[in-house]
Amino acid sequence: MTIAKADFIEGIAKGMAVLESFDTERQRLNATLAAERAGITRAAARRHLLTLAHLGYLETDGSYFWMAPKVLRFSGSYLSSSRLPRALQPTLNRLAAQTGESFSAVVLDGEEVVIVARSGAYGAPTRVLAYGLHLGARLPAHATSTGHVLLASLTAPQLTHWLKGRTLARLTPHTITQARLLRQTLARVRRQDHCFASEEHELGVQALAVPLRDMRGRTVAALNVVLSGARHSEEALQRDMLPLLFEAAREVRAIL
Repeated sequence: MTIAKADFIEGIAKGMAVLESFDTERQRLNATLAAERAGITRAAARRHLLTLAHLGYLETDGSYFWMAPKVLRFSGSYLSSSRLPRALQPTLNRLAAQTGESFSAVVLDGEEVVIVARSGAYGAPTRVLAYGLHLGARLPAHATSTGHVLLASLTAPQLTHWLKGRTLARLTPHTITQARLLRQTLARVRRQDHCFASEEHELGVQALAVPLRDMRGRTVAALNVVLSGARHSEEALQRDMLPLLFEAAREVRAIL
């Protein structure tokens, strides 16, 4: 969304930049680190950190700052008010009960995908993945099955804009790190209307994803199943899981 310069509140933008500086790599920041990550001066970062701590969104020991539970109000408000997670949750739960596997609904947000709805795993042992597959988890779009599905839905100009100046980080030996190869992969995903990803994001983890489209044909999210531990062949997953994913996508289309 583009707004007029007069309507832009720079202070809020800087404050949100500081808040977004915290992630899995840096759970604790001081003013210097926050300034580097947010692209603002150290003095400005310090004021924003202190203000956010005063409001209860950060905790501090006087030098370093870290997120407080109050920040979960944002995600809680989204999950309770957004129609997408509420519409998809029954379908995710049914798939999990039917197969014993874990299913997620994911949307694209910048260079990452975000889990907005997730089932549990019924009757099957699970393990916590390195990056966590919890609600609100953010994963690199270029290295995930859902990211490939969502990027494949972009127009050619949109994809070129997304790739411009972007570094595709290598997370495993199987991660695609070249723009040319990513474009080729996305073209194949577009033709097949699904994506199988094997150990691109984390070793020992495989996933199969399909697009979730609304009645106008727009891809609004991606649905995937994630399996860890024993290695599964692409053919076996396509045979056993792909029909279930496609059927679920057809079921929810009318309510997206």
